[in-house]
Amino acid sequence: MTNKPPSKQDQYHQKRMQRKKAQIDASIAKADIEKGVMLVVTGNGKGKSTSAFGMVARALGHGLRVGVCQFIKSRTDTGEEAFFRQQENVEWHVLGDGFTWDTQDRQGDIDSAKRGWQVAETMLQDSRFDLVVLDELTYLLSLDYLDKEPVLSALAKRPAQQHVVVTGRSAIVELKDMADTVSDIRDEKHAYTSGIKAQQGVDW
Repeated sequence: MTNKPPSKQDQYHQKRMQRKKAQIDASIAKADIEKGVMLVVTGNGKGKSTSAFGMVARALGHGLRVGVCQFIKSRTDTGEEAFFRQQENVEWHVLGDGFTWDTQDRQGDIDSAKRGWQVAETMLQDSRFDLVVLDELTYLLSLDYLDKEPVLSALAKRPAQQHVVVTGRSAIVELKDMADTVSDIRDEKHAYTSGIKAQQGVDW
């Protein structure tokens, strides 16, 4: 039994993939800087915090130490917290009083933000943390709960190899300019707008 010669389509695919591999290999070889990166995950779509917690799982898989600061949010019954608090290399803090439309207390939210930021700032000065997640930090800046200059300064002065993930809607321009990677997540479709309630294990 003889093997069939590759079709023209197969030959074209192989040549295209060879060119693609050469381009990718060249890009990988060129990216040789070793440093802690800052990622901003923003936008109105669902999945910003979920993306950050995926990075937490990835970091833990490599034996890295992780710090998580959750601003705005106050609930402590989420699946991610229940799971990650069991992991040895995670320090997790819920630092908010609840969403602003629930608290309806701007000064109280500001006071909470300032207390929470003290915890985050300590992590950003500690080289033992390989990854720090600042969940919903964008709101504290876009709503002027915190002065942006000290926050940006702390992010800039963090240990050289420390990675940071910032999540939340409406990330300010300065935060995005500072970041190494910015993802803007948008909804194409969302179950909530169809009247489907938030689901355990999917939404919280």
